Amino acid sequence: MKPDFRSAIDLAGSILAQDISVTNVTRAALERAQADPYGAFAHVAAESALERAMVLDERLEEPGFSGGPLFGVPVPIKDLTLLYGEPCSFGSPVMSDFRAQTDDGVVTRLKQAGTVAIGKTSTPEFGLPCYTEPQDAPPAVTPWDTTRMAGGSSGGAAAAVASGIVPVAHGNDGGGSIRIPAACCGVVGMKPSRGTISWGPNQGAGPGLAAHGVLARTVNDIAAGLEAMRGGFPGDTFPDIGGSFSEALVERTRTLRVGVVVDPIIAEDADVHPEALAAVEQTMERLARLGHRVGPAAVPFPAKEWAAFRPIWAVGAAQVPVPEEQEGLLRPLTRWLREIGRATSGVEYADAVAAIQRIRRRVATTWDDFDIIVTPTIAQPPLPVGELRHDDDPAEDFAAQTRFTPWTSVQNITGTPAISVPLHHADVDGVRLPFGVQLIGSFGQDALVLQVARDLMGGGAVQAVPPLM
Repeated sequence: MKPDFRSAIDLAGSILAQDISVTNVTRAALERAQADPYGAFAHVAAESALERAMVLDERLEEPGFSGGPLFGVPVPIKDLTLLYGEPCSFGSPVMSDFRAQTDDGVVTRLKQAGTVAIGKTSTPEFGLPCYTEPQDAPPAVTPWDTTRMAGGSSGGAAAAVASGIVPVAHGNDGGGSIRIPAACCGVVGMKPSRGTISWGPNQGAGPGLAAHGVLARTVNDIAAGLEAMRGGFPGDTFPDIGGSFSEALVERTRTLRVGVVVDPIIAEDADVHPEALAAVEQTMERLARLGHRVGPAAVPFPAKEWAAFRPIWAVGAAQVPVPEEQEGLLRPLTRWLREIGRATSGVEYADAVAAIQRIRRRVATTWDDFDIIVTPTIAQPPLPVGELRHDDDPAEDFAAQTRFTPWTSVQNITGTPAISVPLHHADVDGVRLPFGVQLIGSFGQDALVLQVARDLMGGGAVQAVPPLM
């Protein structure tokens, strides 16, 4: 497989200049996706992608046509999201025969931006765990070491971007599902502020934990991807925050107050790898050299209060319509969560929602003196495939995931923007691996988060390339 590490914006520029056709770009991306050795793709949509590419090439010939910054770019869709006419298994064998009869709204927006959906990226069952090891498909692995996991639940998307199959990919994030795989695969991944990208018109926002977002190798591509997916639908629960992300990236960053948190927030017993701490230390030094005021920030709430997250997560798992006779096909973790969800009373659920609302206020007041918060993205390097999975003990599976990701789900509770940037690489057990750093902004300060990511990355592009197969 010959990778293509051009940025999405550069690729679209070449297409709009007619230096290369959308069809040729699409065909090359499809060939890479079909040869994928990383478990990145659940389905490759070759026929529909090539048909769309030819239509876009015809549009290029129209007098006065001008496309946007992602025109003609191959953008795969995570396999939790509907792409018309294509399979959508939600990472589960019980959904293997399901085929989408419509596009989800976020896909509609991407198509309006002129992108080409080349397929569906791998996800774990219903997107529940932070590793991508589906029952009936190969695991998604990091291109840095194919014995190690790509993270989840947007693990396929991260592997596809890191390996040069595509420059940018759609993902979604309910507890860290974009940022965790971005860290495991050494790419950039951002969850925007709640409401930036609509869940309409087919879905509601539920308790507001999850958000659509983007994985890419450049901050500019992240901004372009987020802007392509923006746009509300009638009846949206949360409004868009407004403002242009791409325009913000041509501006200088003002002097900021930066708080640093390295102590685990939601799992007091989490072991933080020395290189994860080194990544944050290096980030602090870079921020100080850039003129920002950097200092420690407090852990905003006791870890025991995060327990309110679990029943909300479990009720979401229980809501998935699975025929009773097929429950046995589900993973033990999924069945365990669904049992908890079904056993949660309406009063208990309301209490959990109230508890996470209190957490939102605690976080907002505790970190009010800071413009940006810095944490490790995950507590360890990408772990060997299967290390977090405990089919014989789903409760330990869930606890192990919590220890691996003791920071990311806080931003799903608060609805604030957060990005993982690959600012450090180190040798672990004789293999060079990426370590991500998470940058968190106040609600609606997505543009500021992007600016800081750009500055820390020396222009905003990933420089390190994995040893590809």
